[in-house]
Amino acid sequence: MKSIKYPLIALLGFTINNHAFAENALDDLRENNYSKNEWRLSKHDKRHDIKVYIKNEDGQKIRSFKVEALLDTNIETLSRIQSDIENYSRWYFATLETKLLKKVSDKEYIFYMVHDAPYGNPDRDVIMRAVIEPMTKKRPYVQIKMEALPTYLPVIPPYVRMEAENYIARWTPVGNNQVLLEAEGFVNPGGNAPSWTVNFIQGKGPYANMMGLRRMINLPKYNEAQTPIPFTFVE
Repeated sequence: MKSIKYPLIALLGFTINNHAFAENALDDLRENNYSKNEWRLSKHDKRHDIKVYIKNEDGQKIRSFKVEALLDTNIETLSRIQSDIENYSRWYFATLETKLLKKVSDKEYIFYMVHDAPYGNPDRDVIMRAVIEPMTKKRPYVQIKMEALPTYLPVIPPYVRMEAENYIARWTPVGNNQVLLEAEGFVNPGGNAPSWTVNFIQGKGPYANMMGLRRMINLPKYNEAQTPIPFTFVE
């Protein structure tokens, strides 16, 4: 898969303190510690079936991320969570606000997000376009492409506009009422954030999102709902 944080991922909503710099964390911060263009396992939560990978891209200071998670749910429940844009802040990493700007079609929408930043740093905002490729008989998975649109709206101070929050998410039904969620992409928070800070968080946001989804899939609002879903995820 090419560049998917899943729906996501803000990189600055994490306060780094002295305790964070244990030896393993310091390894993650070293720019040249790993081979270019090779995925490295950053976190493996066996209990929750979540794996997070990072990759140093040639010519790029900001790393790419990849996450894989096996969720005890179904496509319909995930579709309802994905469609509930105003409530992304309940599960999406370091998110303060979300709102739908435009429903382009039943397979595309544009929305706005505000991401939290540590004290002393301006919060980030981002406009995102989501394009859904529904699951069909010939394509046994749902794929969602997320792309930042930094010039879609004027920047409103004191926010700093994110340059990228780009990723592709894929949902593949497996086994009995389980979905393999895979996401791959990268985030550029814009402004003057040093690359080592962004890279340190790069593997944290995707993991937090998967844990957030694990909470959401258990809510009756999503797994017992009977109302129509406003977007098409299955054809």
